[in-house]
Amino acid sequence: MKDMLVVAKLNEGKFETFMKFMQSDEGIAERKKVADLSKTLGTVSPDKGSVMFKISVHDENALRSFLDGSNPVSSPIWDNVLESYEIFEITKV
Repeated sequence: MKDMLVVAKLNEGKFETFMKFMQSDEGIAERKKVADLSKTLGTVSPDKGSVMFKISVHDENALRSFLDGSNPVSSPIWDNVLESYEIFEITKV
């Protein structure tokens, strides 16, 4: 497992659509392929324009596919709601 931080900027007014997918059965199933959901921490900016998740990733390639549009389940949603994203590896100091 590797701790990672994902910061995403959402298209204007798309926070509810984003959350609906992330909490849907298909969204949860795809997220389980990427990380341990019980260790996920998330937050949202006050304007609901950005989200940030600390995740314990067990398949980094699946994470990149989930976010970059090559995953057939998440791609239609991201095309609509995701403006940009960044992935950071977290290391303890």
